[in-house]
Amino acid sequence: MSEYSDKELLTLFKNIENRNYAFNLIVRKYQQKLYWHIRKIVIKHDDADDILQNTFIKVWKGLDGFREDSKLYTWLYRIATNESLTFLKQQKTKYLLPLVDYENQLKETLVSDHQFNGDEIQLKLQKAILSLPEKQRIVFNLKYFEEMKYEEMAEVLTTSVGALKASYHHAVKKIEKYFNED
Repeated sequence: MSEYSDKELLTLFKNIENRNYAFNLIVRKYQQKLYWHIRKIVIKHDDADDILQNTFIKVWKGLDGFREDSKLYTWLYRIATNESLTFLKQQKTKYLLPLVDYENQLKETLVSDHQFNGDEIQLKLQKAILSLPEKQRIVFNLKYFEEMKYEEMAEVLTTSVGALKASYHHAVKKIEKYFNED
């Protein structure tokens, strides 16, 4: 299978006869990246799988009306991010947990996750990231792990480049402080 550009995928999708094929190509192209983006937000593998599935259901339903005002991949990341944040909000409400308690629960999940195969430094980095406020955590993950440009992040998170730069700067400082506390 040759790698299709997003523009080619959207053109394929617009043709009713190719719609399923094009959607499958979109899923194949983005499912791993979106899975890891979601997983960094919700931590648990099973939750990330469920949210990824919900993300692609929303993509399927919305792709026909996608106006291409933004890039396909930033639109996909926006949906995945919103689905992840909605899930976290539901979990906090469902278990009536204050934010700090829920973040501690996520840290415990990370430690006990048999699918986490990182070393001590990676585990400490993940704990440091989990100690960040939600927005800073997402901005840090997008910039550090996904190497997303600020302009693209602005599309995903619907905020200004300046605010994102500030969030990333604060996140880095907090992570540095977390590492220096030991």
